[in-house]
Amino acid sequence: MKQITTALTRTAVGMTALALALPALAQNAPGSGYVGEGQLPQPAATQTAKPPVKVGADTVTQPAAPTAAPTMASQPVVQEVPTDFFDAAPTWTVADAEELRAYVAGLGNEGLFPRDYLPVELDAAIAGGPGLKLNEIATRTFTWVAQDLRDGRTEMDSRRQWFVRDPDAERLPIKPLLEEALAGGGVVAALDSLSPTHPDYAVLKQMLLETPEGETAKRAKIRANMDRWRWLARDLGRSYLLTNVPEYQLRLTVNDKIVRSYRTIVGKPGKTSTPQLAETVEGVIFNPTWTVPQSIVVGEGLGNRVLNNPSYAKSHNYKAWKNENGMTVVVQQPGPGNSLGMMKLDMPNPHAIFLHDTPSKNLFDTENRAYSHGCIRTDRALELALTLAIALGEVPKDEAVAISKSGEYTKVPLKKQVPVYITYFTMAQDIDGTMRSFKDIYGRDEPVLASFAAPRVAKDGRRVTNEEVVAIEDPGL
Repeated sequence: MKQITTALTRTAVGMTALALALPALAQNAPGSGYVGEGQLPQPAATQTAKPPVKVGADTVTQPAAPTAAPTMASQPVVQEVPTDFFDAAPTWTVADAEELRAYVAGLGNEGLFPRDYLPVELDAAIAGGPGLKLNEIATRTFTWVAQDLRDGRTEMDSRRQWFVRDPDAERLPIKPLLEEALAGGGVVAALDSLSPTHPDYAVLKQMLLETPEGETAKRAKIRANMDRWRWLARDLGRSYLLTNVPEYQLRLTVNDKIVRSYRTIVGKPGKTSTPQLAETVEGVIFNPTWTVPQSIVVGEGLGNRVLNNPSYAKSHNYKAWKNENGMTVVVQQPGPGNSLGMMKLDMPNPHAIFLHDTPSKNLFDTENRAYSHGCIRTDRALELALTLAIALGEVPKDEAVAISKSGEYTKVPLKKQVPVYITYFTMAQDIDGTMRSFKDIYGRDEPVLASFAAPRVAKDGRRVTNEEVVAIEDPGL
């Protein structure tokens, strides 16, 4: 009861501060709607009004273990003009090609390396004057630069546990971008239009400009984290939830302003490390149940203990049974001791990763908070749940409070869904706006740095890593 009262007080105070921001929060964000290769991006769905509904138990899975990085190519892969973009290379003037050449020379300011784009070949083509050779070389150069500015230089095999589908290839196709540039829009303007819009990218870029060439390790780390912004959608949307795993913080952002921040607990290093995702919050679940992972039911003997010790099961609020396959299923019922606490955000994804409450509040006071099985535990979670249910679920405050106090599993659908980004930046602005370095808790910097240290690898068209998603229980339970 104290937790609900405290959360309600914070929510009421916060709602006053959010009064001007909520109209933006209540709009679908253009940064959501991640799509597969070759598909057109779809807007985030808007649900019709539905009453809160009580449904069955939830499940939990864990992410896959990292796979080994491949051997890097020893030389740049020379790629012909991609047929996916052009049937024939468009016509370049020498002036346009020289503008491109100057842009390539300045790519160090974007955290990229001019040498990757074979400027010597472009110089030779320019010297040869207008013609087929200039058209092909300039088009190839423009395409490579545009791909790396839009999608990131780091190849997919070096993006450990990166399961975000970047929609920019569909939203910002290169062919019309180049055609517009050559029709008078300008090469510089076209390429500049691909840079991420998030303020952190501009701050990192300025930091790179101010960091001496001799500080190679720092410059490499800045470049790696600039590239991570390019792995995401160029525009994350007007309103979204974003958590930076190594920072152990979640922020609710409206119009690029952090209006709420929450401490987090993330996955333990190894098989339970938290993957990087871009998903959509579709609803808020109050008083959730918890279907215990089979790694605990079987691996830690919980199933037998619950089935054979009714008093233990009752004291921990567990219910257990054998399903038709003979597997023991253990579900912890709603209550103050539930491992998911008093709320979870419904954000369907094949990893079954979500944001939720926890009864172990003391862990939020520790410095290094990598304790979970992959999901993200959120401090002041009930405050966040009530804020979303009232603002976006359009549930009256009194009703939302009554639901949270009911002790019954209740899902409140959001009429306007919210993008949520689970990111991994080891250098970023913290919640106070100070640029900081964060501990690389999962060792994900090393393959990115190795990718940058090696020659550029031609894009293979993949949108996500090939790493396997390994579920630890049947999501149909």
